Amino acid sequence: MALTLADKIWRDHVVRQAVGEPDLLYIDLHLLHEVNTPVAFDSLREAGRSVRRPDLTLATEDHATPTSTDRPSLDEVLRRSQMRLIRDNSAEFGIQMYPLGDDRHGIVHVIGPELGLAQPGMTIVCCDSHTTTHGAFGTLAFGIGTSQVEHVLVTQTLPMTPMRNMSVTITGSLAPGVTPKDVVLALINKIGTGGGVGHVMEFRGSVIDGMSMEGRMTVCNMAVEAGSRAGLVAPDETTFAYLKDRPHVPAGKDWDAELAYWRTLRSDPGAVYDTSVTLDGSALTPFVTWGTNPAQSVPLGDRVPSVDDFTDDRSRRAAARALEYMGLAPGTAMRDVPVDAVFIGSCTNGRIEDMRAAADVLRGRKAADHVDVLVVPGSAAVRAQAVEEGLEEVFNAAGVELRYAGCSMCCALNEDRLLPGQRAASTNNRNFEGRQGRGARTHVVSPAVAAATAVAGRLASPADLGAR
Repeated sequence: MALTLADKIWRDHVVRQAVGEPDLLYIDLHLLHEVNTPVAFDSLREAGRSVRRPDLTLATEDHATPTSTDRPSLDEVLRRSQMRLIRDNSAEFGIQMYPLGDDRHGIVHVIGPELGLAQPGMTIVCCDSHTTTHGAFGTLAFGIGTSQVEHVLVTQTLPMTPMRNMSVTITGSLAPGVTPKDVVLALINKIGTGGGVGHVMEFRGSVIDGMSMEGRMTVCNMAVEAGSRAGLVAPDETTFAYLKDRPHVPAGKDWDAELAYWRTLRSDPGAVYDTSVTLDGSALTPFVTWGTNPAQSVPLGDRVPSVDDFTDDRSRRAAARALEYMGLAPGTAMRDVPVDAVFIGSCTNGRIEDMRAAADVLRGRKAADHVDVLVVPGSAAVRAQAVEEGLEEVFNAAGVELRYAGCSMCCALNEDRLLPGQRAASTNNRNFEGRQGRGARTHVVSPAVAAATAVAGRLASPADLGAR
């Protein structure tokens, strides 16, 4: 029987199967961060249980951490209860933990790939919806809830109902200035925030084949914004080149053996998908969200839609609420929308490729005086590389500070947040009401558009800025 890649990985990880019950799935890697995990550890403690495979568990702190420093004082750590708890719980249960100040610290979905922990054919879970990021490596990676965190900690397994399969083919080639962020925003715009519910999205086609691993991670990261359980890209030479010589990746003969296995991880010819979607990558331009979910977006060259542009009552009601919350008038050119802040970072776009893209736009230019700009690398390693490559000097010359690693303004669980009514161009993944601060207004964009917006003071692409 011809199988999809997702079905192959699932099959290889089933521990127990019984009629009328969920499959029991083995988990290869369990990632933890400081938010949503304390309750699971309290339950372990109350039941007198231990962590079954601490060697397959890794913790970091990212959501609630400061980004103004990577060396918080002890008093500061104690004040931030979530940071204190993840450190204490990791130490008590023998789990490796990378805190602020460690060279391996960073956003959980950034450090996993850069340390070589995410490898083809694995199952990876984390109490975070954007675990889908790791699917870029040909892994079955998905977010789980607090009770599931406890189950994995104790058993290294998870009861799961098989997911459906969706083929997402991006054809053609991207025009200059169009990025993976634009691809996934266009896809979500096409299928909606519920278009992938219950599915694993396998991304395919010439555009995906030509993407870097950073680009594929961006696409898989936001697969969840279309409702999917996981995003997936079959591993290829780009994957193998990225993984080779990373800290947790096998070397020598073990590398050769793994590589031989990884090359088998592709969907079989004739594999049947429950749903198929095709998007013409050649027709895409930079995208920007106008509303309060990632599907409410338009090409940057378009205008703010009106309620009358939507045909069904549900969409019309959602559009009316979004327009009111965002303070936008229908018919306004997106390029005429001013911003108060720009955020470049997050698990979606906080990698070195994203830092370079922003620096390329800012080089020789200045951010507008009225725009607050936060550039936050996704890991300590990304920051160190940005400094080594001279990107920090570019940012400083543009009047922009390169901060320390963390989730920062993406989730506003720290000091980095907008004030009510403030508007930001942001490279994060969600533009929900209050996502970046109570009453904050978010426009999700690519790093290049975010940087150009910082210079123009309004939504803009690099092409809008003219000569330096």
